[in-house]
Amino acid sequence: MANPLVAIVGRPNVGKSTLFNKIAGRKISITENRPGVTRDRLYADTSWRGKKFTIVDTGGIELQSEDAMWREILRQADVAIDMAQVILWVVDGREELTASDYEVADKLRRSKKPILLVVNKIDRFSPDRLFEYYSLGLGEAFAVSAEHSQGIGDLLDAVVSYFAGGDEEETDRLKIAVVGKPNAGKSSLVNRLLGFERTIVTDVAGTTRDAIDTPFELDGQKYMLIDTAGIRKKKSVSDDVEYYSVLRAFDAVRRADVCLLVVDCEEGLTEQDVKIIGYVHEQGKPSVVVMNKWDCIEKDTHTIDRFEEKLKADLRFMDYYMSVYISAKTGLRAERVLSLARRAFENANRRISTGTLNDLILDAVRTNEPASVNGRRLKIYYCSQPAVCPPTFVLFVNDETLMHFSYKRYLENVLRRSFDFTGTPIRISLRPRGEGESGMMG
Repeated sequence: MANPLVAIVGRPNVGKSTLFNKIAGRKISITENRPGVTRDRLYADTSWRGKKFTIVDTGGIELQSEDAMWREILRQADVAIDMAQVILWVVDGREELTASDYEVADKLRRSKKPILLVVNKIDRFSPDRLFEYYSLGLGEAFAVSAEHSQGIGDLLDAVVSYFAGGDEEETDRLKIAVVGKPNAGKSSLVNRLLGFERTIVTDVAGTTRDAIDTPFELDGQKYMLIDTAGIRKKKSVSDDVEYYSVLRAFDAVRRADVCLLVVDCEEGLTEQDVKIIGYVHEQGKPSVVVMNKWDCIEKDTHTIDRFEEKLKADLRFMDYYMSVYISAKTGLRAERVLSLARRAFENANRRISTGTLNDLILDAVRTNEPASVNGRRLKIYYCSQPAVCPPTFVLFVNDETLMHFSYKRYLENVLRRSFDFTGTPIRISLRPRGEGESGMMG
C-alpha cells in the first residue's frame, strides 16, 4: 500500500525546505534565504512512531503574482495539495500575518483536507505568540523552530494521527501502473486486461489526461490498474493540462507496487523510453517491459532476438529486466502480462535468511577476494537483509571506501545467480561494523 502523502506548503521563504529536511532526516531540499529556490516538488519517505509516510516539499505559494515562474510553482503546489492526505501550512512566526496569508488559508480550506498550521522560526516559545494565528480559522497552531529541531515531535504526532485505520481492502490489492510514452498503447493494454472499454482509446497522442485507478479481480487475485498519461520529453511539454498529467504519471509510479513499461515495437526503444524505465528503476520498483504492437512487426526467426539484443544494450543499468512481446489490440500474449507482474512483485518481496545470506557472501569472498587498495583490503564481517521492495542488503565492513563498484556489482550478480530477483532492482549498502555486530567472515 502506498504511503500517506504529507505536503508542506506556504509562502516563499518561511522555512518549508528546512522543515522538510528535518522531517526527512537528511538534507534533500536546497535551502537558501531567498524566495523561489524550491521550484519542483521533492519527495522523501520517512516514518514517525512506526507509521510510514511520504513528505513532499513544494515551492512558495504566491497567489497574486502574474510572473510565469510563480504560476508554474503554484501549479505544482496545487498537485501536491490535491494528492496529499495531510497538509502542513508553514508561516513565518517572526512576521505579521498578511492579506495573502488569509487568502492562502481560504484556498487550503477549500481542499477539504486536514490542515496543520505550522508557525516556524519560533526559537523561544510563549503562548501569546500564537494568538493572532487563530484568526486564520484553522484551529490549533504548532510552534516550531525547524532550524533548531524544536516542536517537530508534537507536530509529527498530530500528522500521524490522521493515518490510523487505513483501507484493508487495498492492502492485498496489487497496484500496477501502466506507464510509457504517448500513443504506445497503454490505454489499449488496460482495456484488454480489464476486458471492457474503460478509457478512451484513439490514435491521438495524449488522450489520457490523468492517472485513472480501476480495481478488478481475476482468478481470485485482486488488482488495481493505474492508467497514466504518456510521459513526453520535458521540452515537449507545453500545455498546462499535460504538465499536470506528466506529474501525476510520475506520482503513479511512486505509489504502484509494479510498473508495466509499455514500448511501441514499431518505433523501437527510444531515448525517452529509457529515461522512463530509468525513473522506475531509481524508484526501486519491480517492472515488466511490455513490447506492444508486436502484430505490426514483420518477423523472421531472429526478429525477437534482435529486439532482445537492443533491450540488453540500452538497459544495461537494469539487466534484471523481464520482457514480453504482445499486441494489446489483438490480445496476443496479453494474458502473460499480469502473471509476469505478479512474479516481479513476488521477487521484489523475496527474503533470504540471515544464515543463508552470510554463507553465500562468505563463499563469494573466498572465491573472489576484493582487490587491495594502498595495501588495505575490504573486509566483510556480516550481511543482513533489512527490507524488501526492493530487496535491500546491508554489508557491515571495515572501511566503506575500499569497496570498488565492480566488486559491489560482483556481489549483486552472486545474489541474482543464487535467487530469483528477475524484474526487480536490489540495493546493496555498506556500513561500518558496530559494536553490536559480530561474526567475522573469512
